[in-house]
Amino acid sequence: MIALRASEIALIVGGELKGSDVTVTAAPVFDSGQARPGSIFLALKGEKTDGHKYVADAFSKGAVLAFVTVASPERCIVVPNVLDALNKLAAHVRKQLKNLQVIALTGSQGKTTTKDLLQHILENLGSTVAPTGNFNNELGTPITLLRCDEATKFCILEMGARHIGDIALLCEMAKPNIGMVLRVGSAHIGEFGSEEAVAKAKSEMISSLDPEAIAILGQYDAFTPRMSSLHKGKIVSFGETTSADVRATDIEIREGRPHFDLVTSAGRAAVGLRIVGIHQVANALAAAAAASALGASIDQIAVSLSTADIRSKWRMEIEELRNIVLINDSYNSSPESVEAALRTLVLFAQERGGQSWAFLGKMHELGESSIGRHADIGTLASELGIDHLVCIGAPEYSAKIPGSTATEIHLFEEKVDALQLVQEMSAGDVLLVKASRAEKFEELAQAISLKISEVVSAGSEISEEGER
Repeated sequence: MIALRASEIALIVGGELKGSDVTVTAAPVFDSGQARPGSIFLALKGEKTDGHKYVADAFSKGAVLAFVTVASPERCIVVPNVLDALNKLAAHVRKQLKNLQVIALTGSQGKTTTKDLLQHILENLGSTVAPTGNFNNELGTPITLLRCDEATKFCILEMGARHIGDIALLCEMAKPNIGMVLRVGSAHIGEFGSEEAVAKAKSEMISSLDPEAIAILGQYDAFTPRMSSLHKGKIVSFGETTSADVRATDIEIREGRPHFDLVTSAGRAAVGLRIVGIHQVANALAAAAAASALGASIDQIAVSLSTADIRSKWRMEIEELRNIVLINDSYNSSPESVEAALRTLVLFAQERGGQSWAFLGKMHELGESSIGRHADIGTLASELGIDHLVCIGAPEYSAKIPGSTATEIHLFEEKVDALQLVQEMSAGDVLLVKASRAEKFEELAQAISLKISEVVSAGSEISEEGER
């Protein structure tokens, strides 16, 4: 964060400083345990706790100022609303950092992976700030921006939305130089009511851009390309068609990982991704489009994409377990992302010659379409030839699967009950674990890993021939 006096900050946010003046040098935190010397502590009131109780703890760890709604014994600025004050401060700092290039991205799928890939590319070009995890709301976005200082060249911001207007407000604060929409899907359709409403929320990324900014749009759904009408400035498209400005050709899958030729106006370069899944091509192209717009050469982009690993947890993580592959994609789930993961599972199983196991939990936030969407995914699993469909707390997946299917259906109410299936697995088998975040399927992935180790420790080594 750029250095600011507490008295200056009070004027910026419209609050009252209590205590002596001091220089703030570090970005705000809302977890007192993460406070560090020179930082601001945000005393937020939540459903379960009140941040005002932790002001003293934050100061003991180095915080020098707190944003509060009730005066504290420690140095603080009293404001009507802590979040509003945070956003005012971030907007001010953004105006001061005139040379900072802000890249904001949104979409129903792929935001965090695209962010990770783009960060890996841009770090080779200059100091880059990006959110950890999916820090993408009215709290995480300004905090990420406030981590920037005069030496920062690039700032990548994820922007999610729960309501119409959310992204517009974040863009007003962050003033992106590049605004990206990856794709519109059914994630959060339960909150917005329809994909059209989701598209409207995402389109605020483009309609909020200044004319001199660049809009980057994916070609992976019917809604995103139409957003080009909302921007008067430069537009860059990405996809797998010849009309895309940044595109992939000659796509191949090797050991579950995409290989393709990246094509831009600057030429053509080979890319071999280290991350798993055909759907990662779209994320790589989005990152390539942004990096190209920021001046990276096609060779720099191709090399960076080919060496990048995903930094965020539980997104298509691959673990080799005694001749069995476990794909942990438990961070979140939507119909589109499950489809992509299932197709990857099939490819992996085909290459290894084993059976495919899909451990699926509920997909949340699908509203009235939930039962039908789950049933459609179950039907898709059957059509793809998934050998074992394991439905945990979500029998809806099996609702439309025909009785003649070769897919074996396993229904369980609790995650722990599904562990018994480990005894039926053989060498070469590939497992996918996926559900919405609230289902905590990372616990299932860990339990499966431990169970396989227990089976081996008990003397039932899984052999190359698939026999115990």
